Amino acid sequence: MKTKTPIILLIEDDISLGQTVTELLQFNGYEVKWCQNGLEGYHYLEKKMPDIIVCDLMMPIMTGEELFLKIRKHKKYDEIPFLIITANMTFEMKLKQLENGVNDFINKPFKIQELILKVKNFLQYKNTLIKRNTQDPFSKVTIKLKNKNFFERLNDIILSNIKSNLTIEKIATELFISKSALDKKIRRDKQMNTTTYVREFRIEYAIRMIEAGETNVQQLADACGFNSLSYFSISFKEYTNISPKSYIKKRNSN
Repeated sequence: MKTKTPIILLIEDDISLGQTVTELLQFNGYEVKWCQNGLEGYHYLEKKMPDIIVCDLMMPIMTGEELFLKIRKHKKYDEIPFLIITANMTFEMKLKQLENGVNDFINKPFKIQELILKVKNFLQYKNTLIKRNTQDPFSKVTIKLKNKNFFERLNDIILSNIKSNLTIEKIATELFISKSALDKKIRRDKQMNTTTYVREFRIEYAIRMIEAGETNVQQLADACGFNSLSYFSISFKEYTNISPKSYIKKRNSN
């Protein structure tokens, strides 16, 4: 049985931030619907139910607070976690939102890891509650890996171990194939070996972190699973033809 991809409704009027957050959430395996104001988000909710809502507080047409109060009038939306994104929120404003029933806050500027972890934790908690109240009619089965989703599964494994020293043996074991079969397939489809594929995946993740606002090279290296800062810098430059510091400087100057 195929696992359903969680749907995140992102409501953010800042075009640059909205695009970056959408890409990073998608990179982490989520389906994202991005709306640019509360009214647009509300119209989406009338058609489809997301698993979680991440919403800016101050927006034109309909604010995040107005949207939250509007949807909480309908019982069918009660189980959807609602996270508010905000900048310079006063203590009184936070109390007001908590009294309204908002589940949590993300303060701008924020690290993308914070948002991803909060989303992950809320979804896990939600799924735990659902499982407790729903009897699973299926027994545990082994599903044969299909060719079309091989790299989706491979990317999921790398992403879930992004900070650790992921070995080829572990990847092969989780994919239920041999190391040689794993390397052969990656070489055939991607024209590189397994080690290079994993390293480039980590570099791509670092690039997305930079686009989300991360500027500390050491934190980038740690978050992407590089044990050595120098190795991270060398690998980054080999992949992008520019050092991490130069890439960050160039991105911030644009």
